[in-house]
Amino acid sequence: MEFLAEIERTVSQALAEDIGSGDATAALVPQHLIAHARIIARDQAVLCGTAWLDHVFHSLDDQIDIEWHAHDGELIAANTTICELQGPARPLLTGERTALNFLQTLSAVATKTRAYVQAVAGTRASILDTRKTLPGLRLPLKYAVKTGGGVNHRIGLYDGILIKENHIAAAGGISQVLGRAREVNPEIPIQIEVETTEQLEQAINSGAKLILLDNFTTTRMTEAVKLTAGRAELEASGGITLDNVREIAETGVDRISIGTLTKDIAAIDLSMRFVSME
Repeated sequence: MEFLAEIERTVSQALAEDIGSGDATAALVPQHLIAHARIIARDQAVLCGTAWLDHVFHSLDDQIDIEWHAHDGELIAANTTICELQGPARPLLTGERTALNFLQTLSAVATKTRAYVQAVAGTRASILDTRKTLPGLRLPLKYAVKTGGGVNHRIGLYDGILIKENHIAAAGGISQVLGRAREVNPEIPIQIEVETTEQLEQAINSGAKLILLDNFTTTRMTEAVKLTAGRAELEASGGITLDNVREIAETGVDRISIGTLTKDIAAIDLSMRFVSME
């Protein structure tokens, strides 16, 4: 899997913070007890994070068998069994919360992303994430955005340049800051944020190929699309919700970036239940 190293890192960290010096309640369960468990989704959702759940339980006991009834990217109905597990009861209980934490969070991001992607279907606009992620979980969350049908923006400060108001002011203007960006690293995407039509014209005339329209109204976005006439890709950002994303997409912008995909998320309701023991 693409994020194998990231899965190993995040699972190891999550288990360490939960287990610490040891599972204090493990001794309540007979050591050799074998359990059959089911994970049930209480909400409709786009499933995401199966590999994280697998790695949690297999890190604790590689004898645990896991059978999935759905795969990442699939829409799961409420009150359905999405996974069955068979193995020693102690590691199943030890890993339960960590495994569900990953699954409910990543599924929530994929579900929200899918809603935005469906809302703009038929337009030219792609739905993008941002760097507004939970610390330590950026790559898993961006994987969840892709699972939901979205597109990843830059991963971090190293793989793309985003020029904002303070960068422009410090460099002495739009033309100057774009020239400096090309000198610093011409091999990575260079994007500049503009707040006015005048700045948009300056950016285009300075050779900008990727421009972020910060908090433009839809009327101004439509004007910006006409003015740009395909000379640069335009991205809308700021104040975007499910209620207005379709209207924004219909202005003709190429990209719509939404911080709430990974910042304001409501976890999917999941539960694990033992159904038999021996």
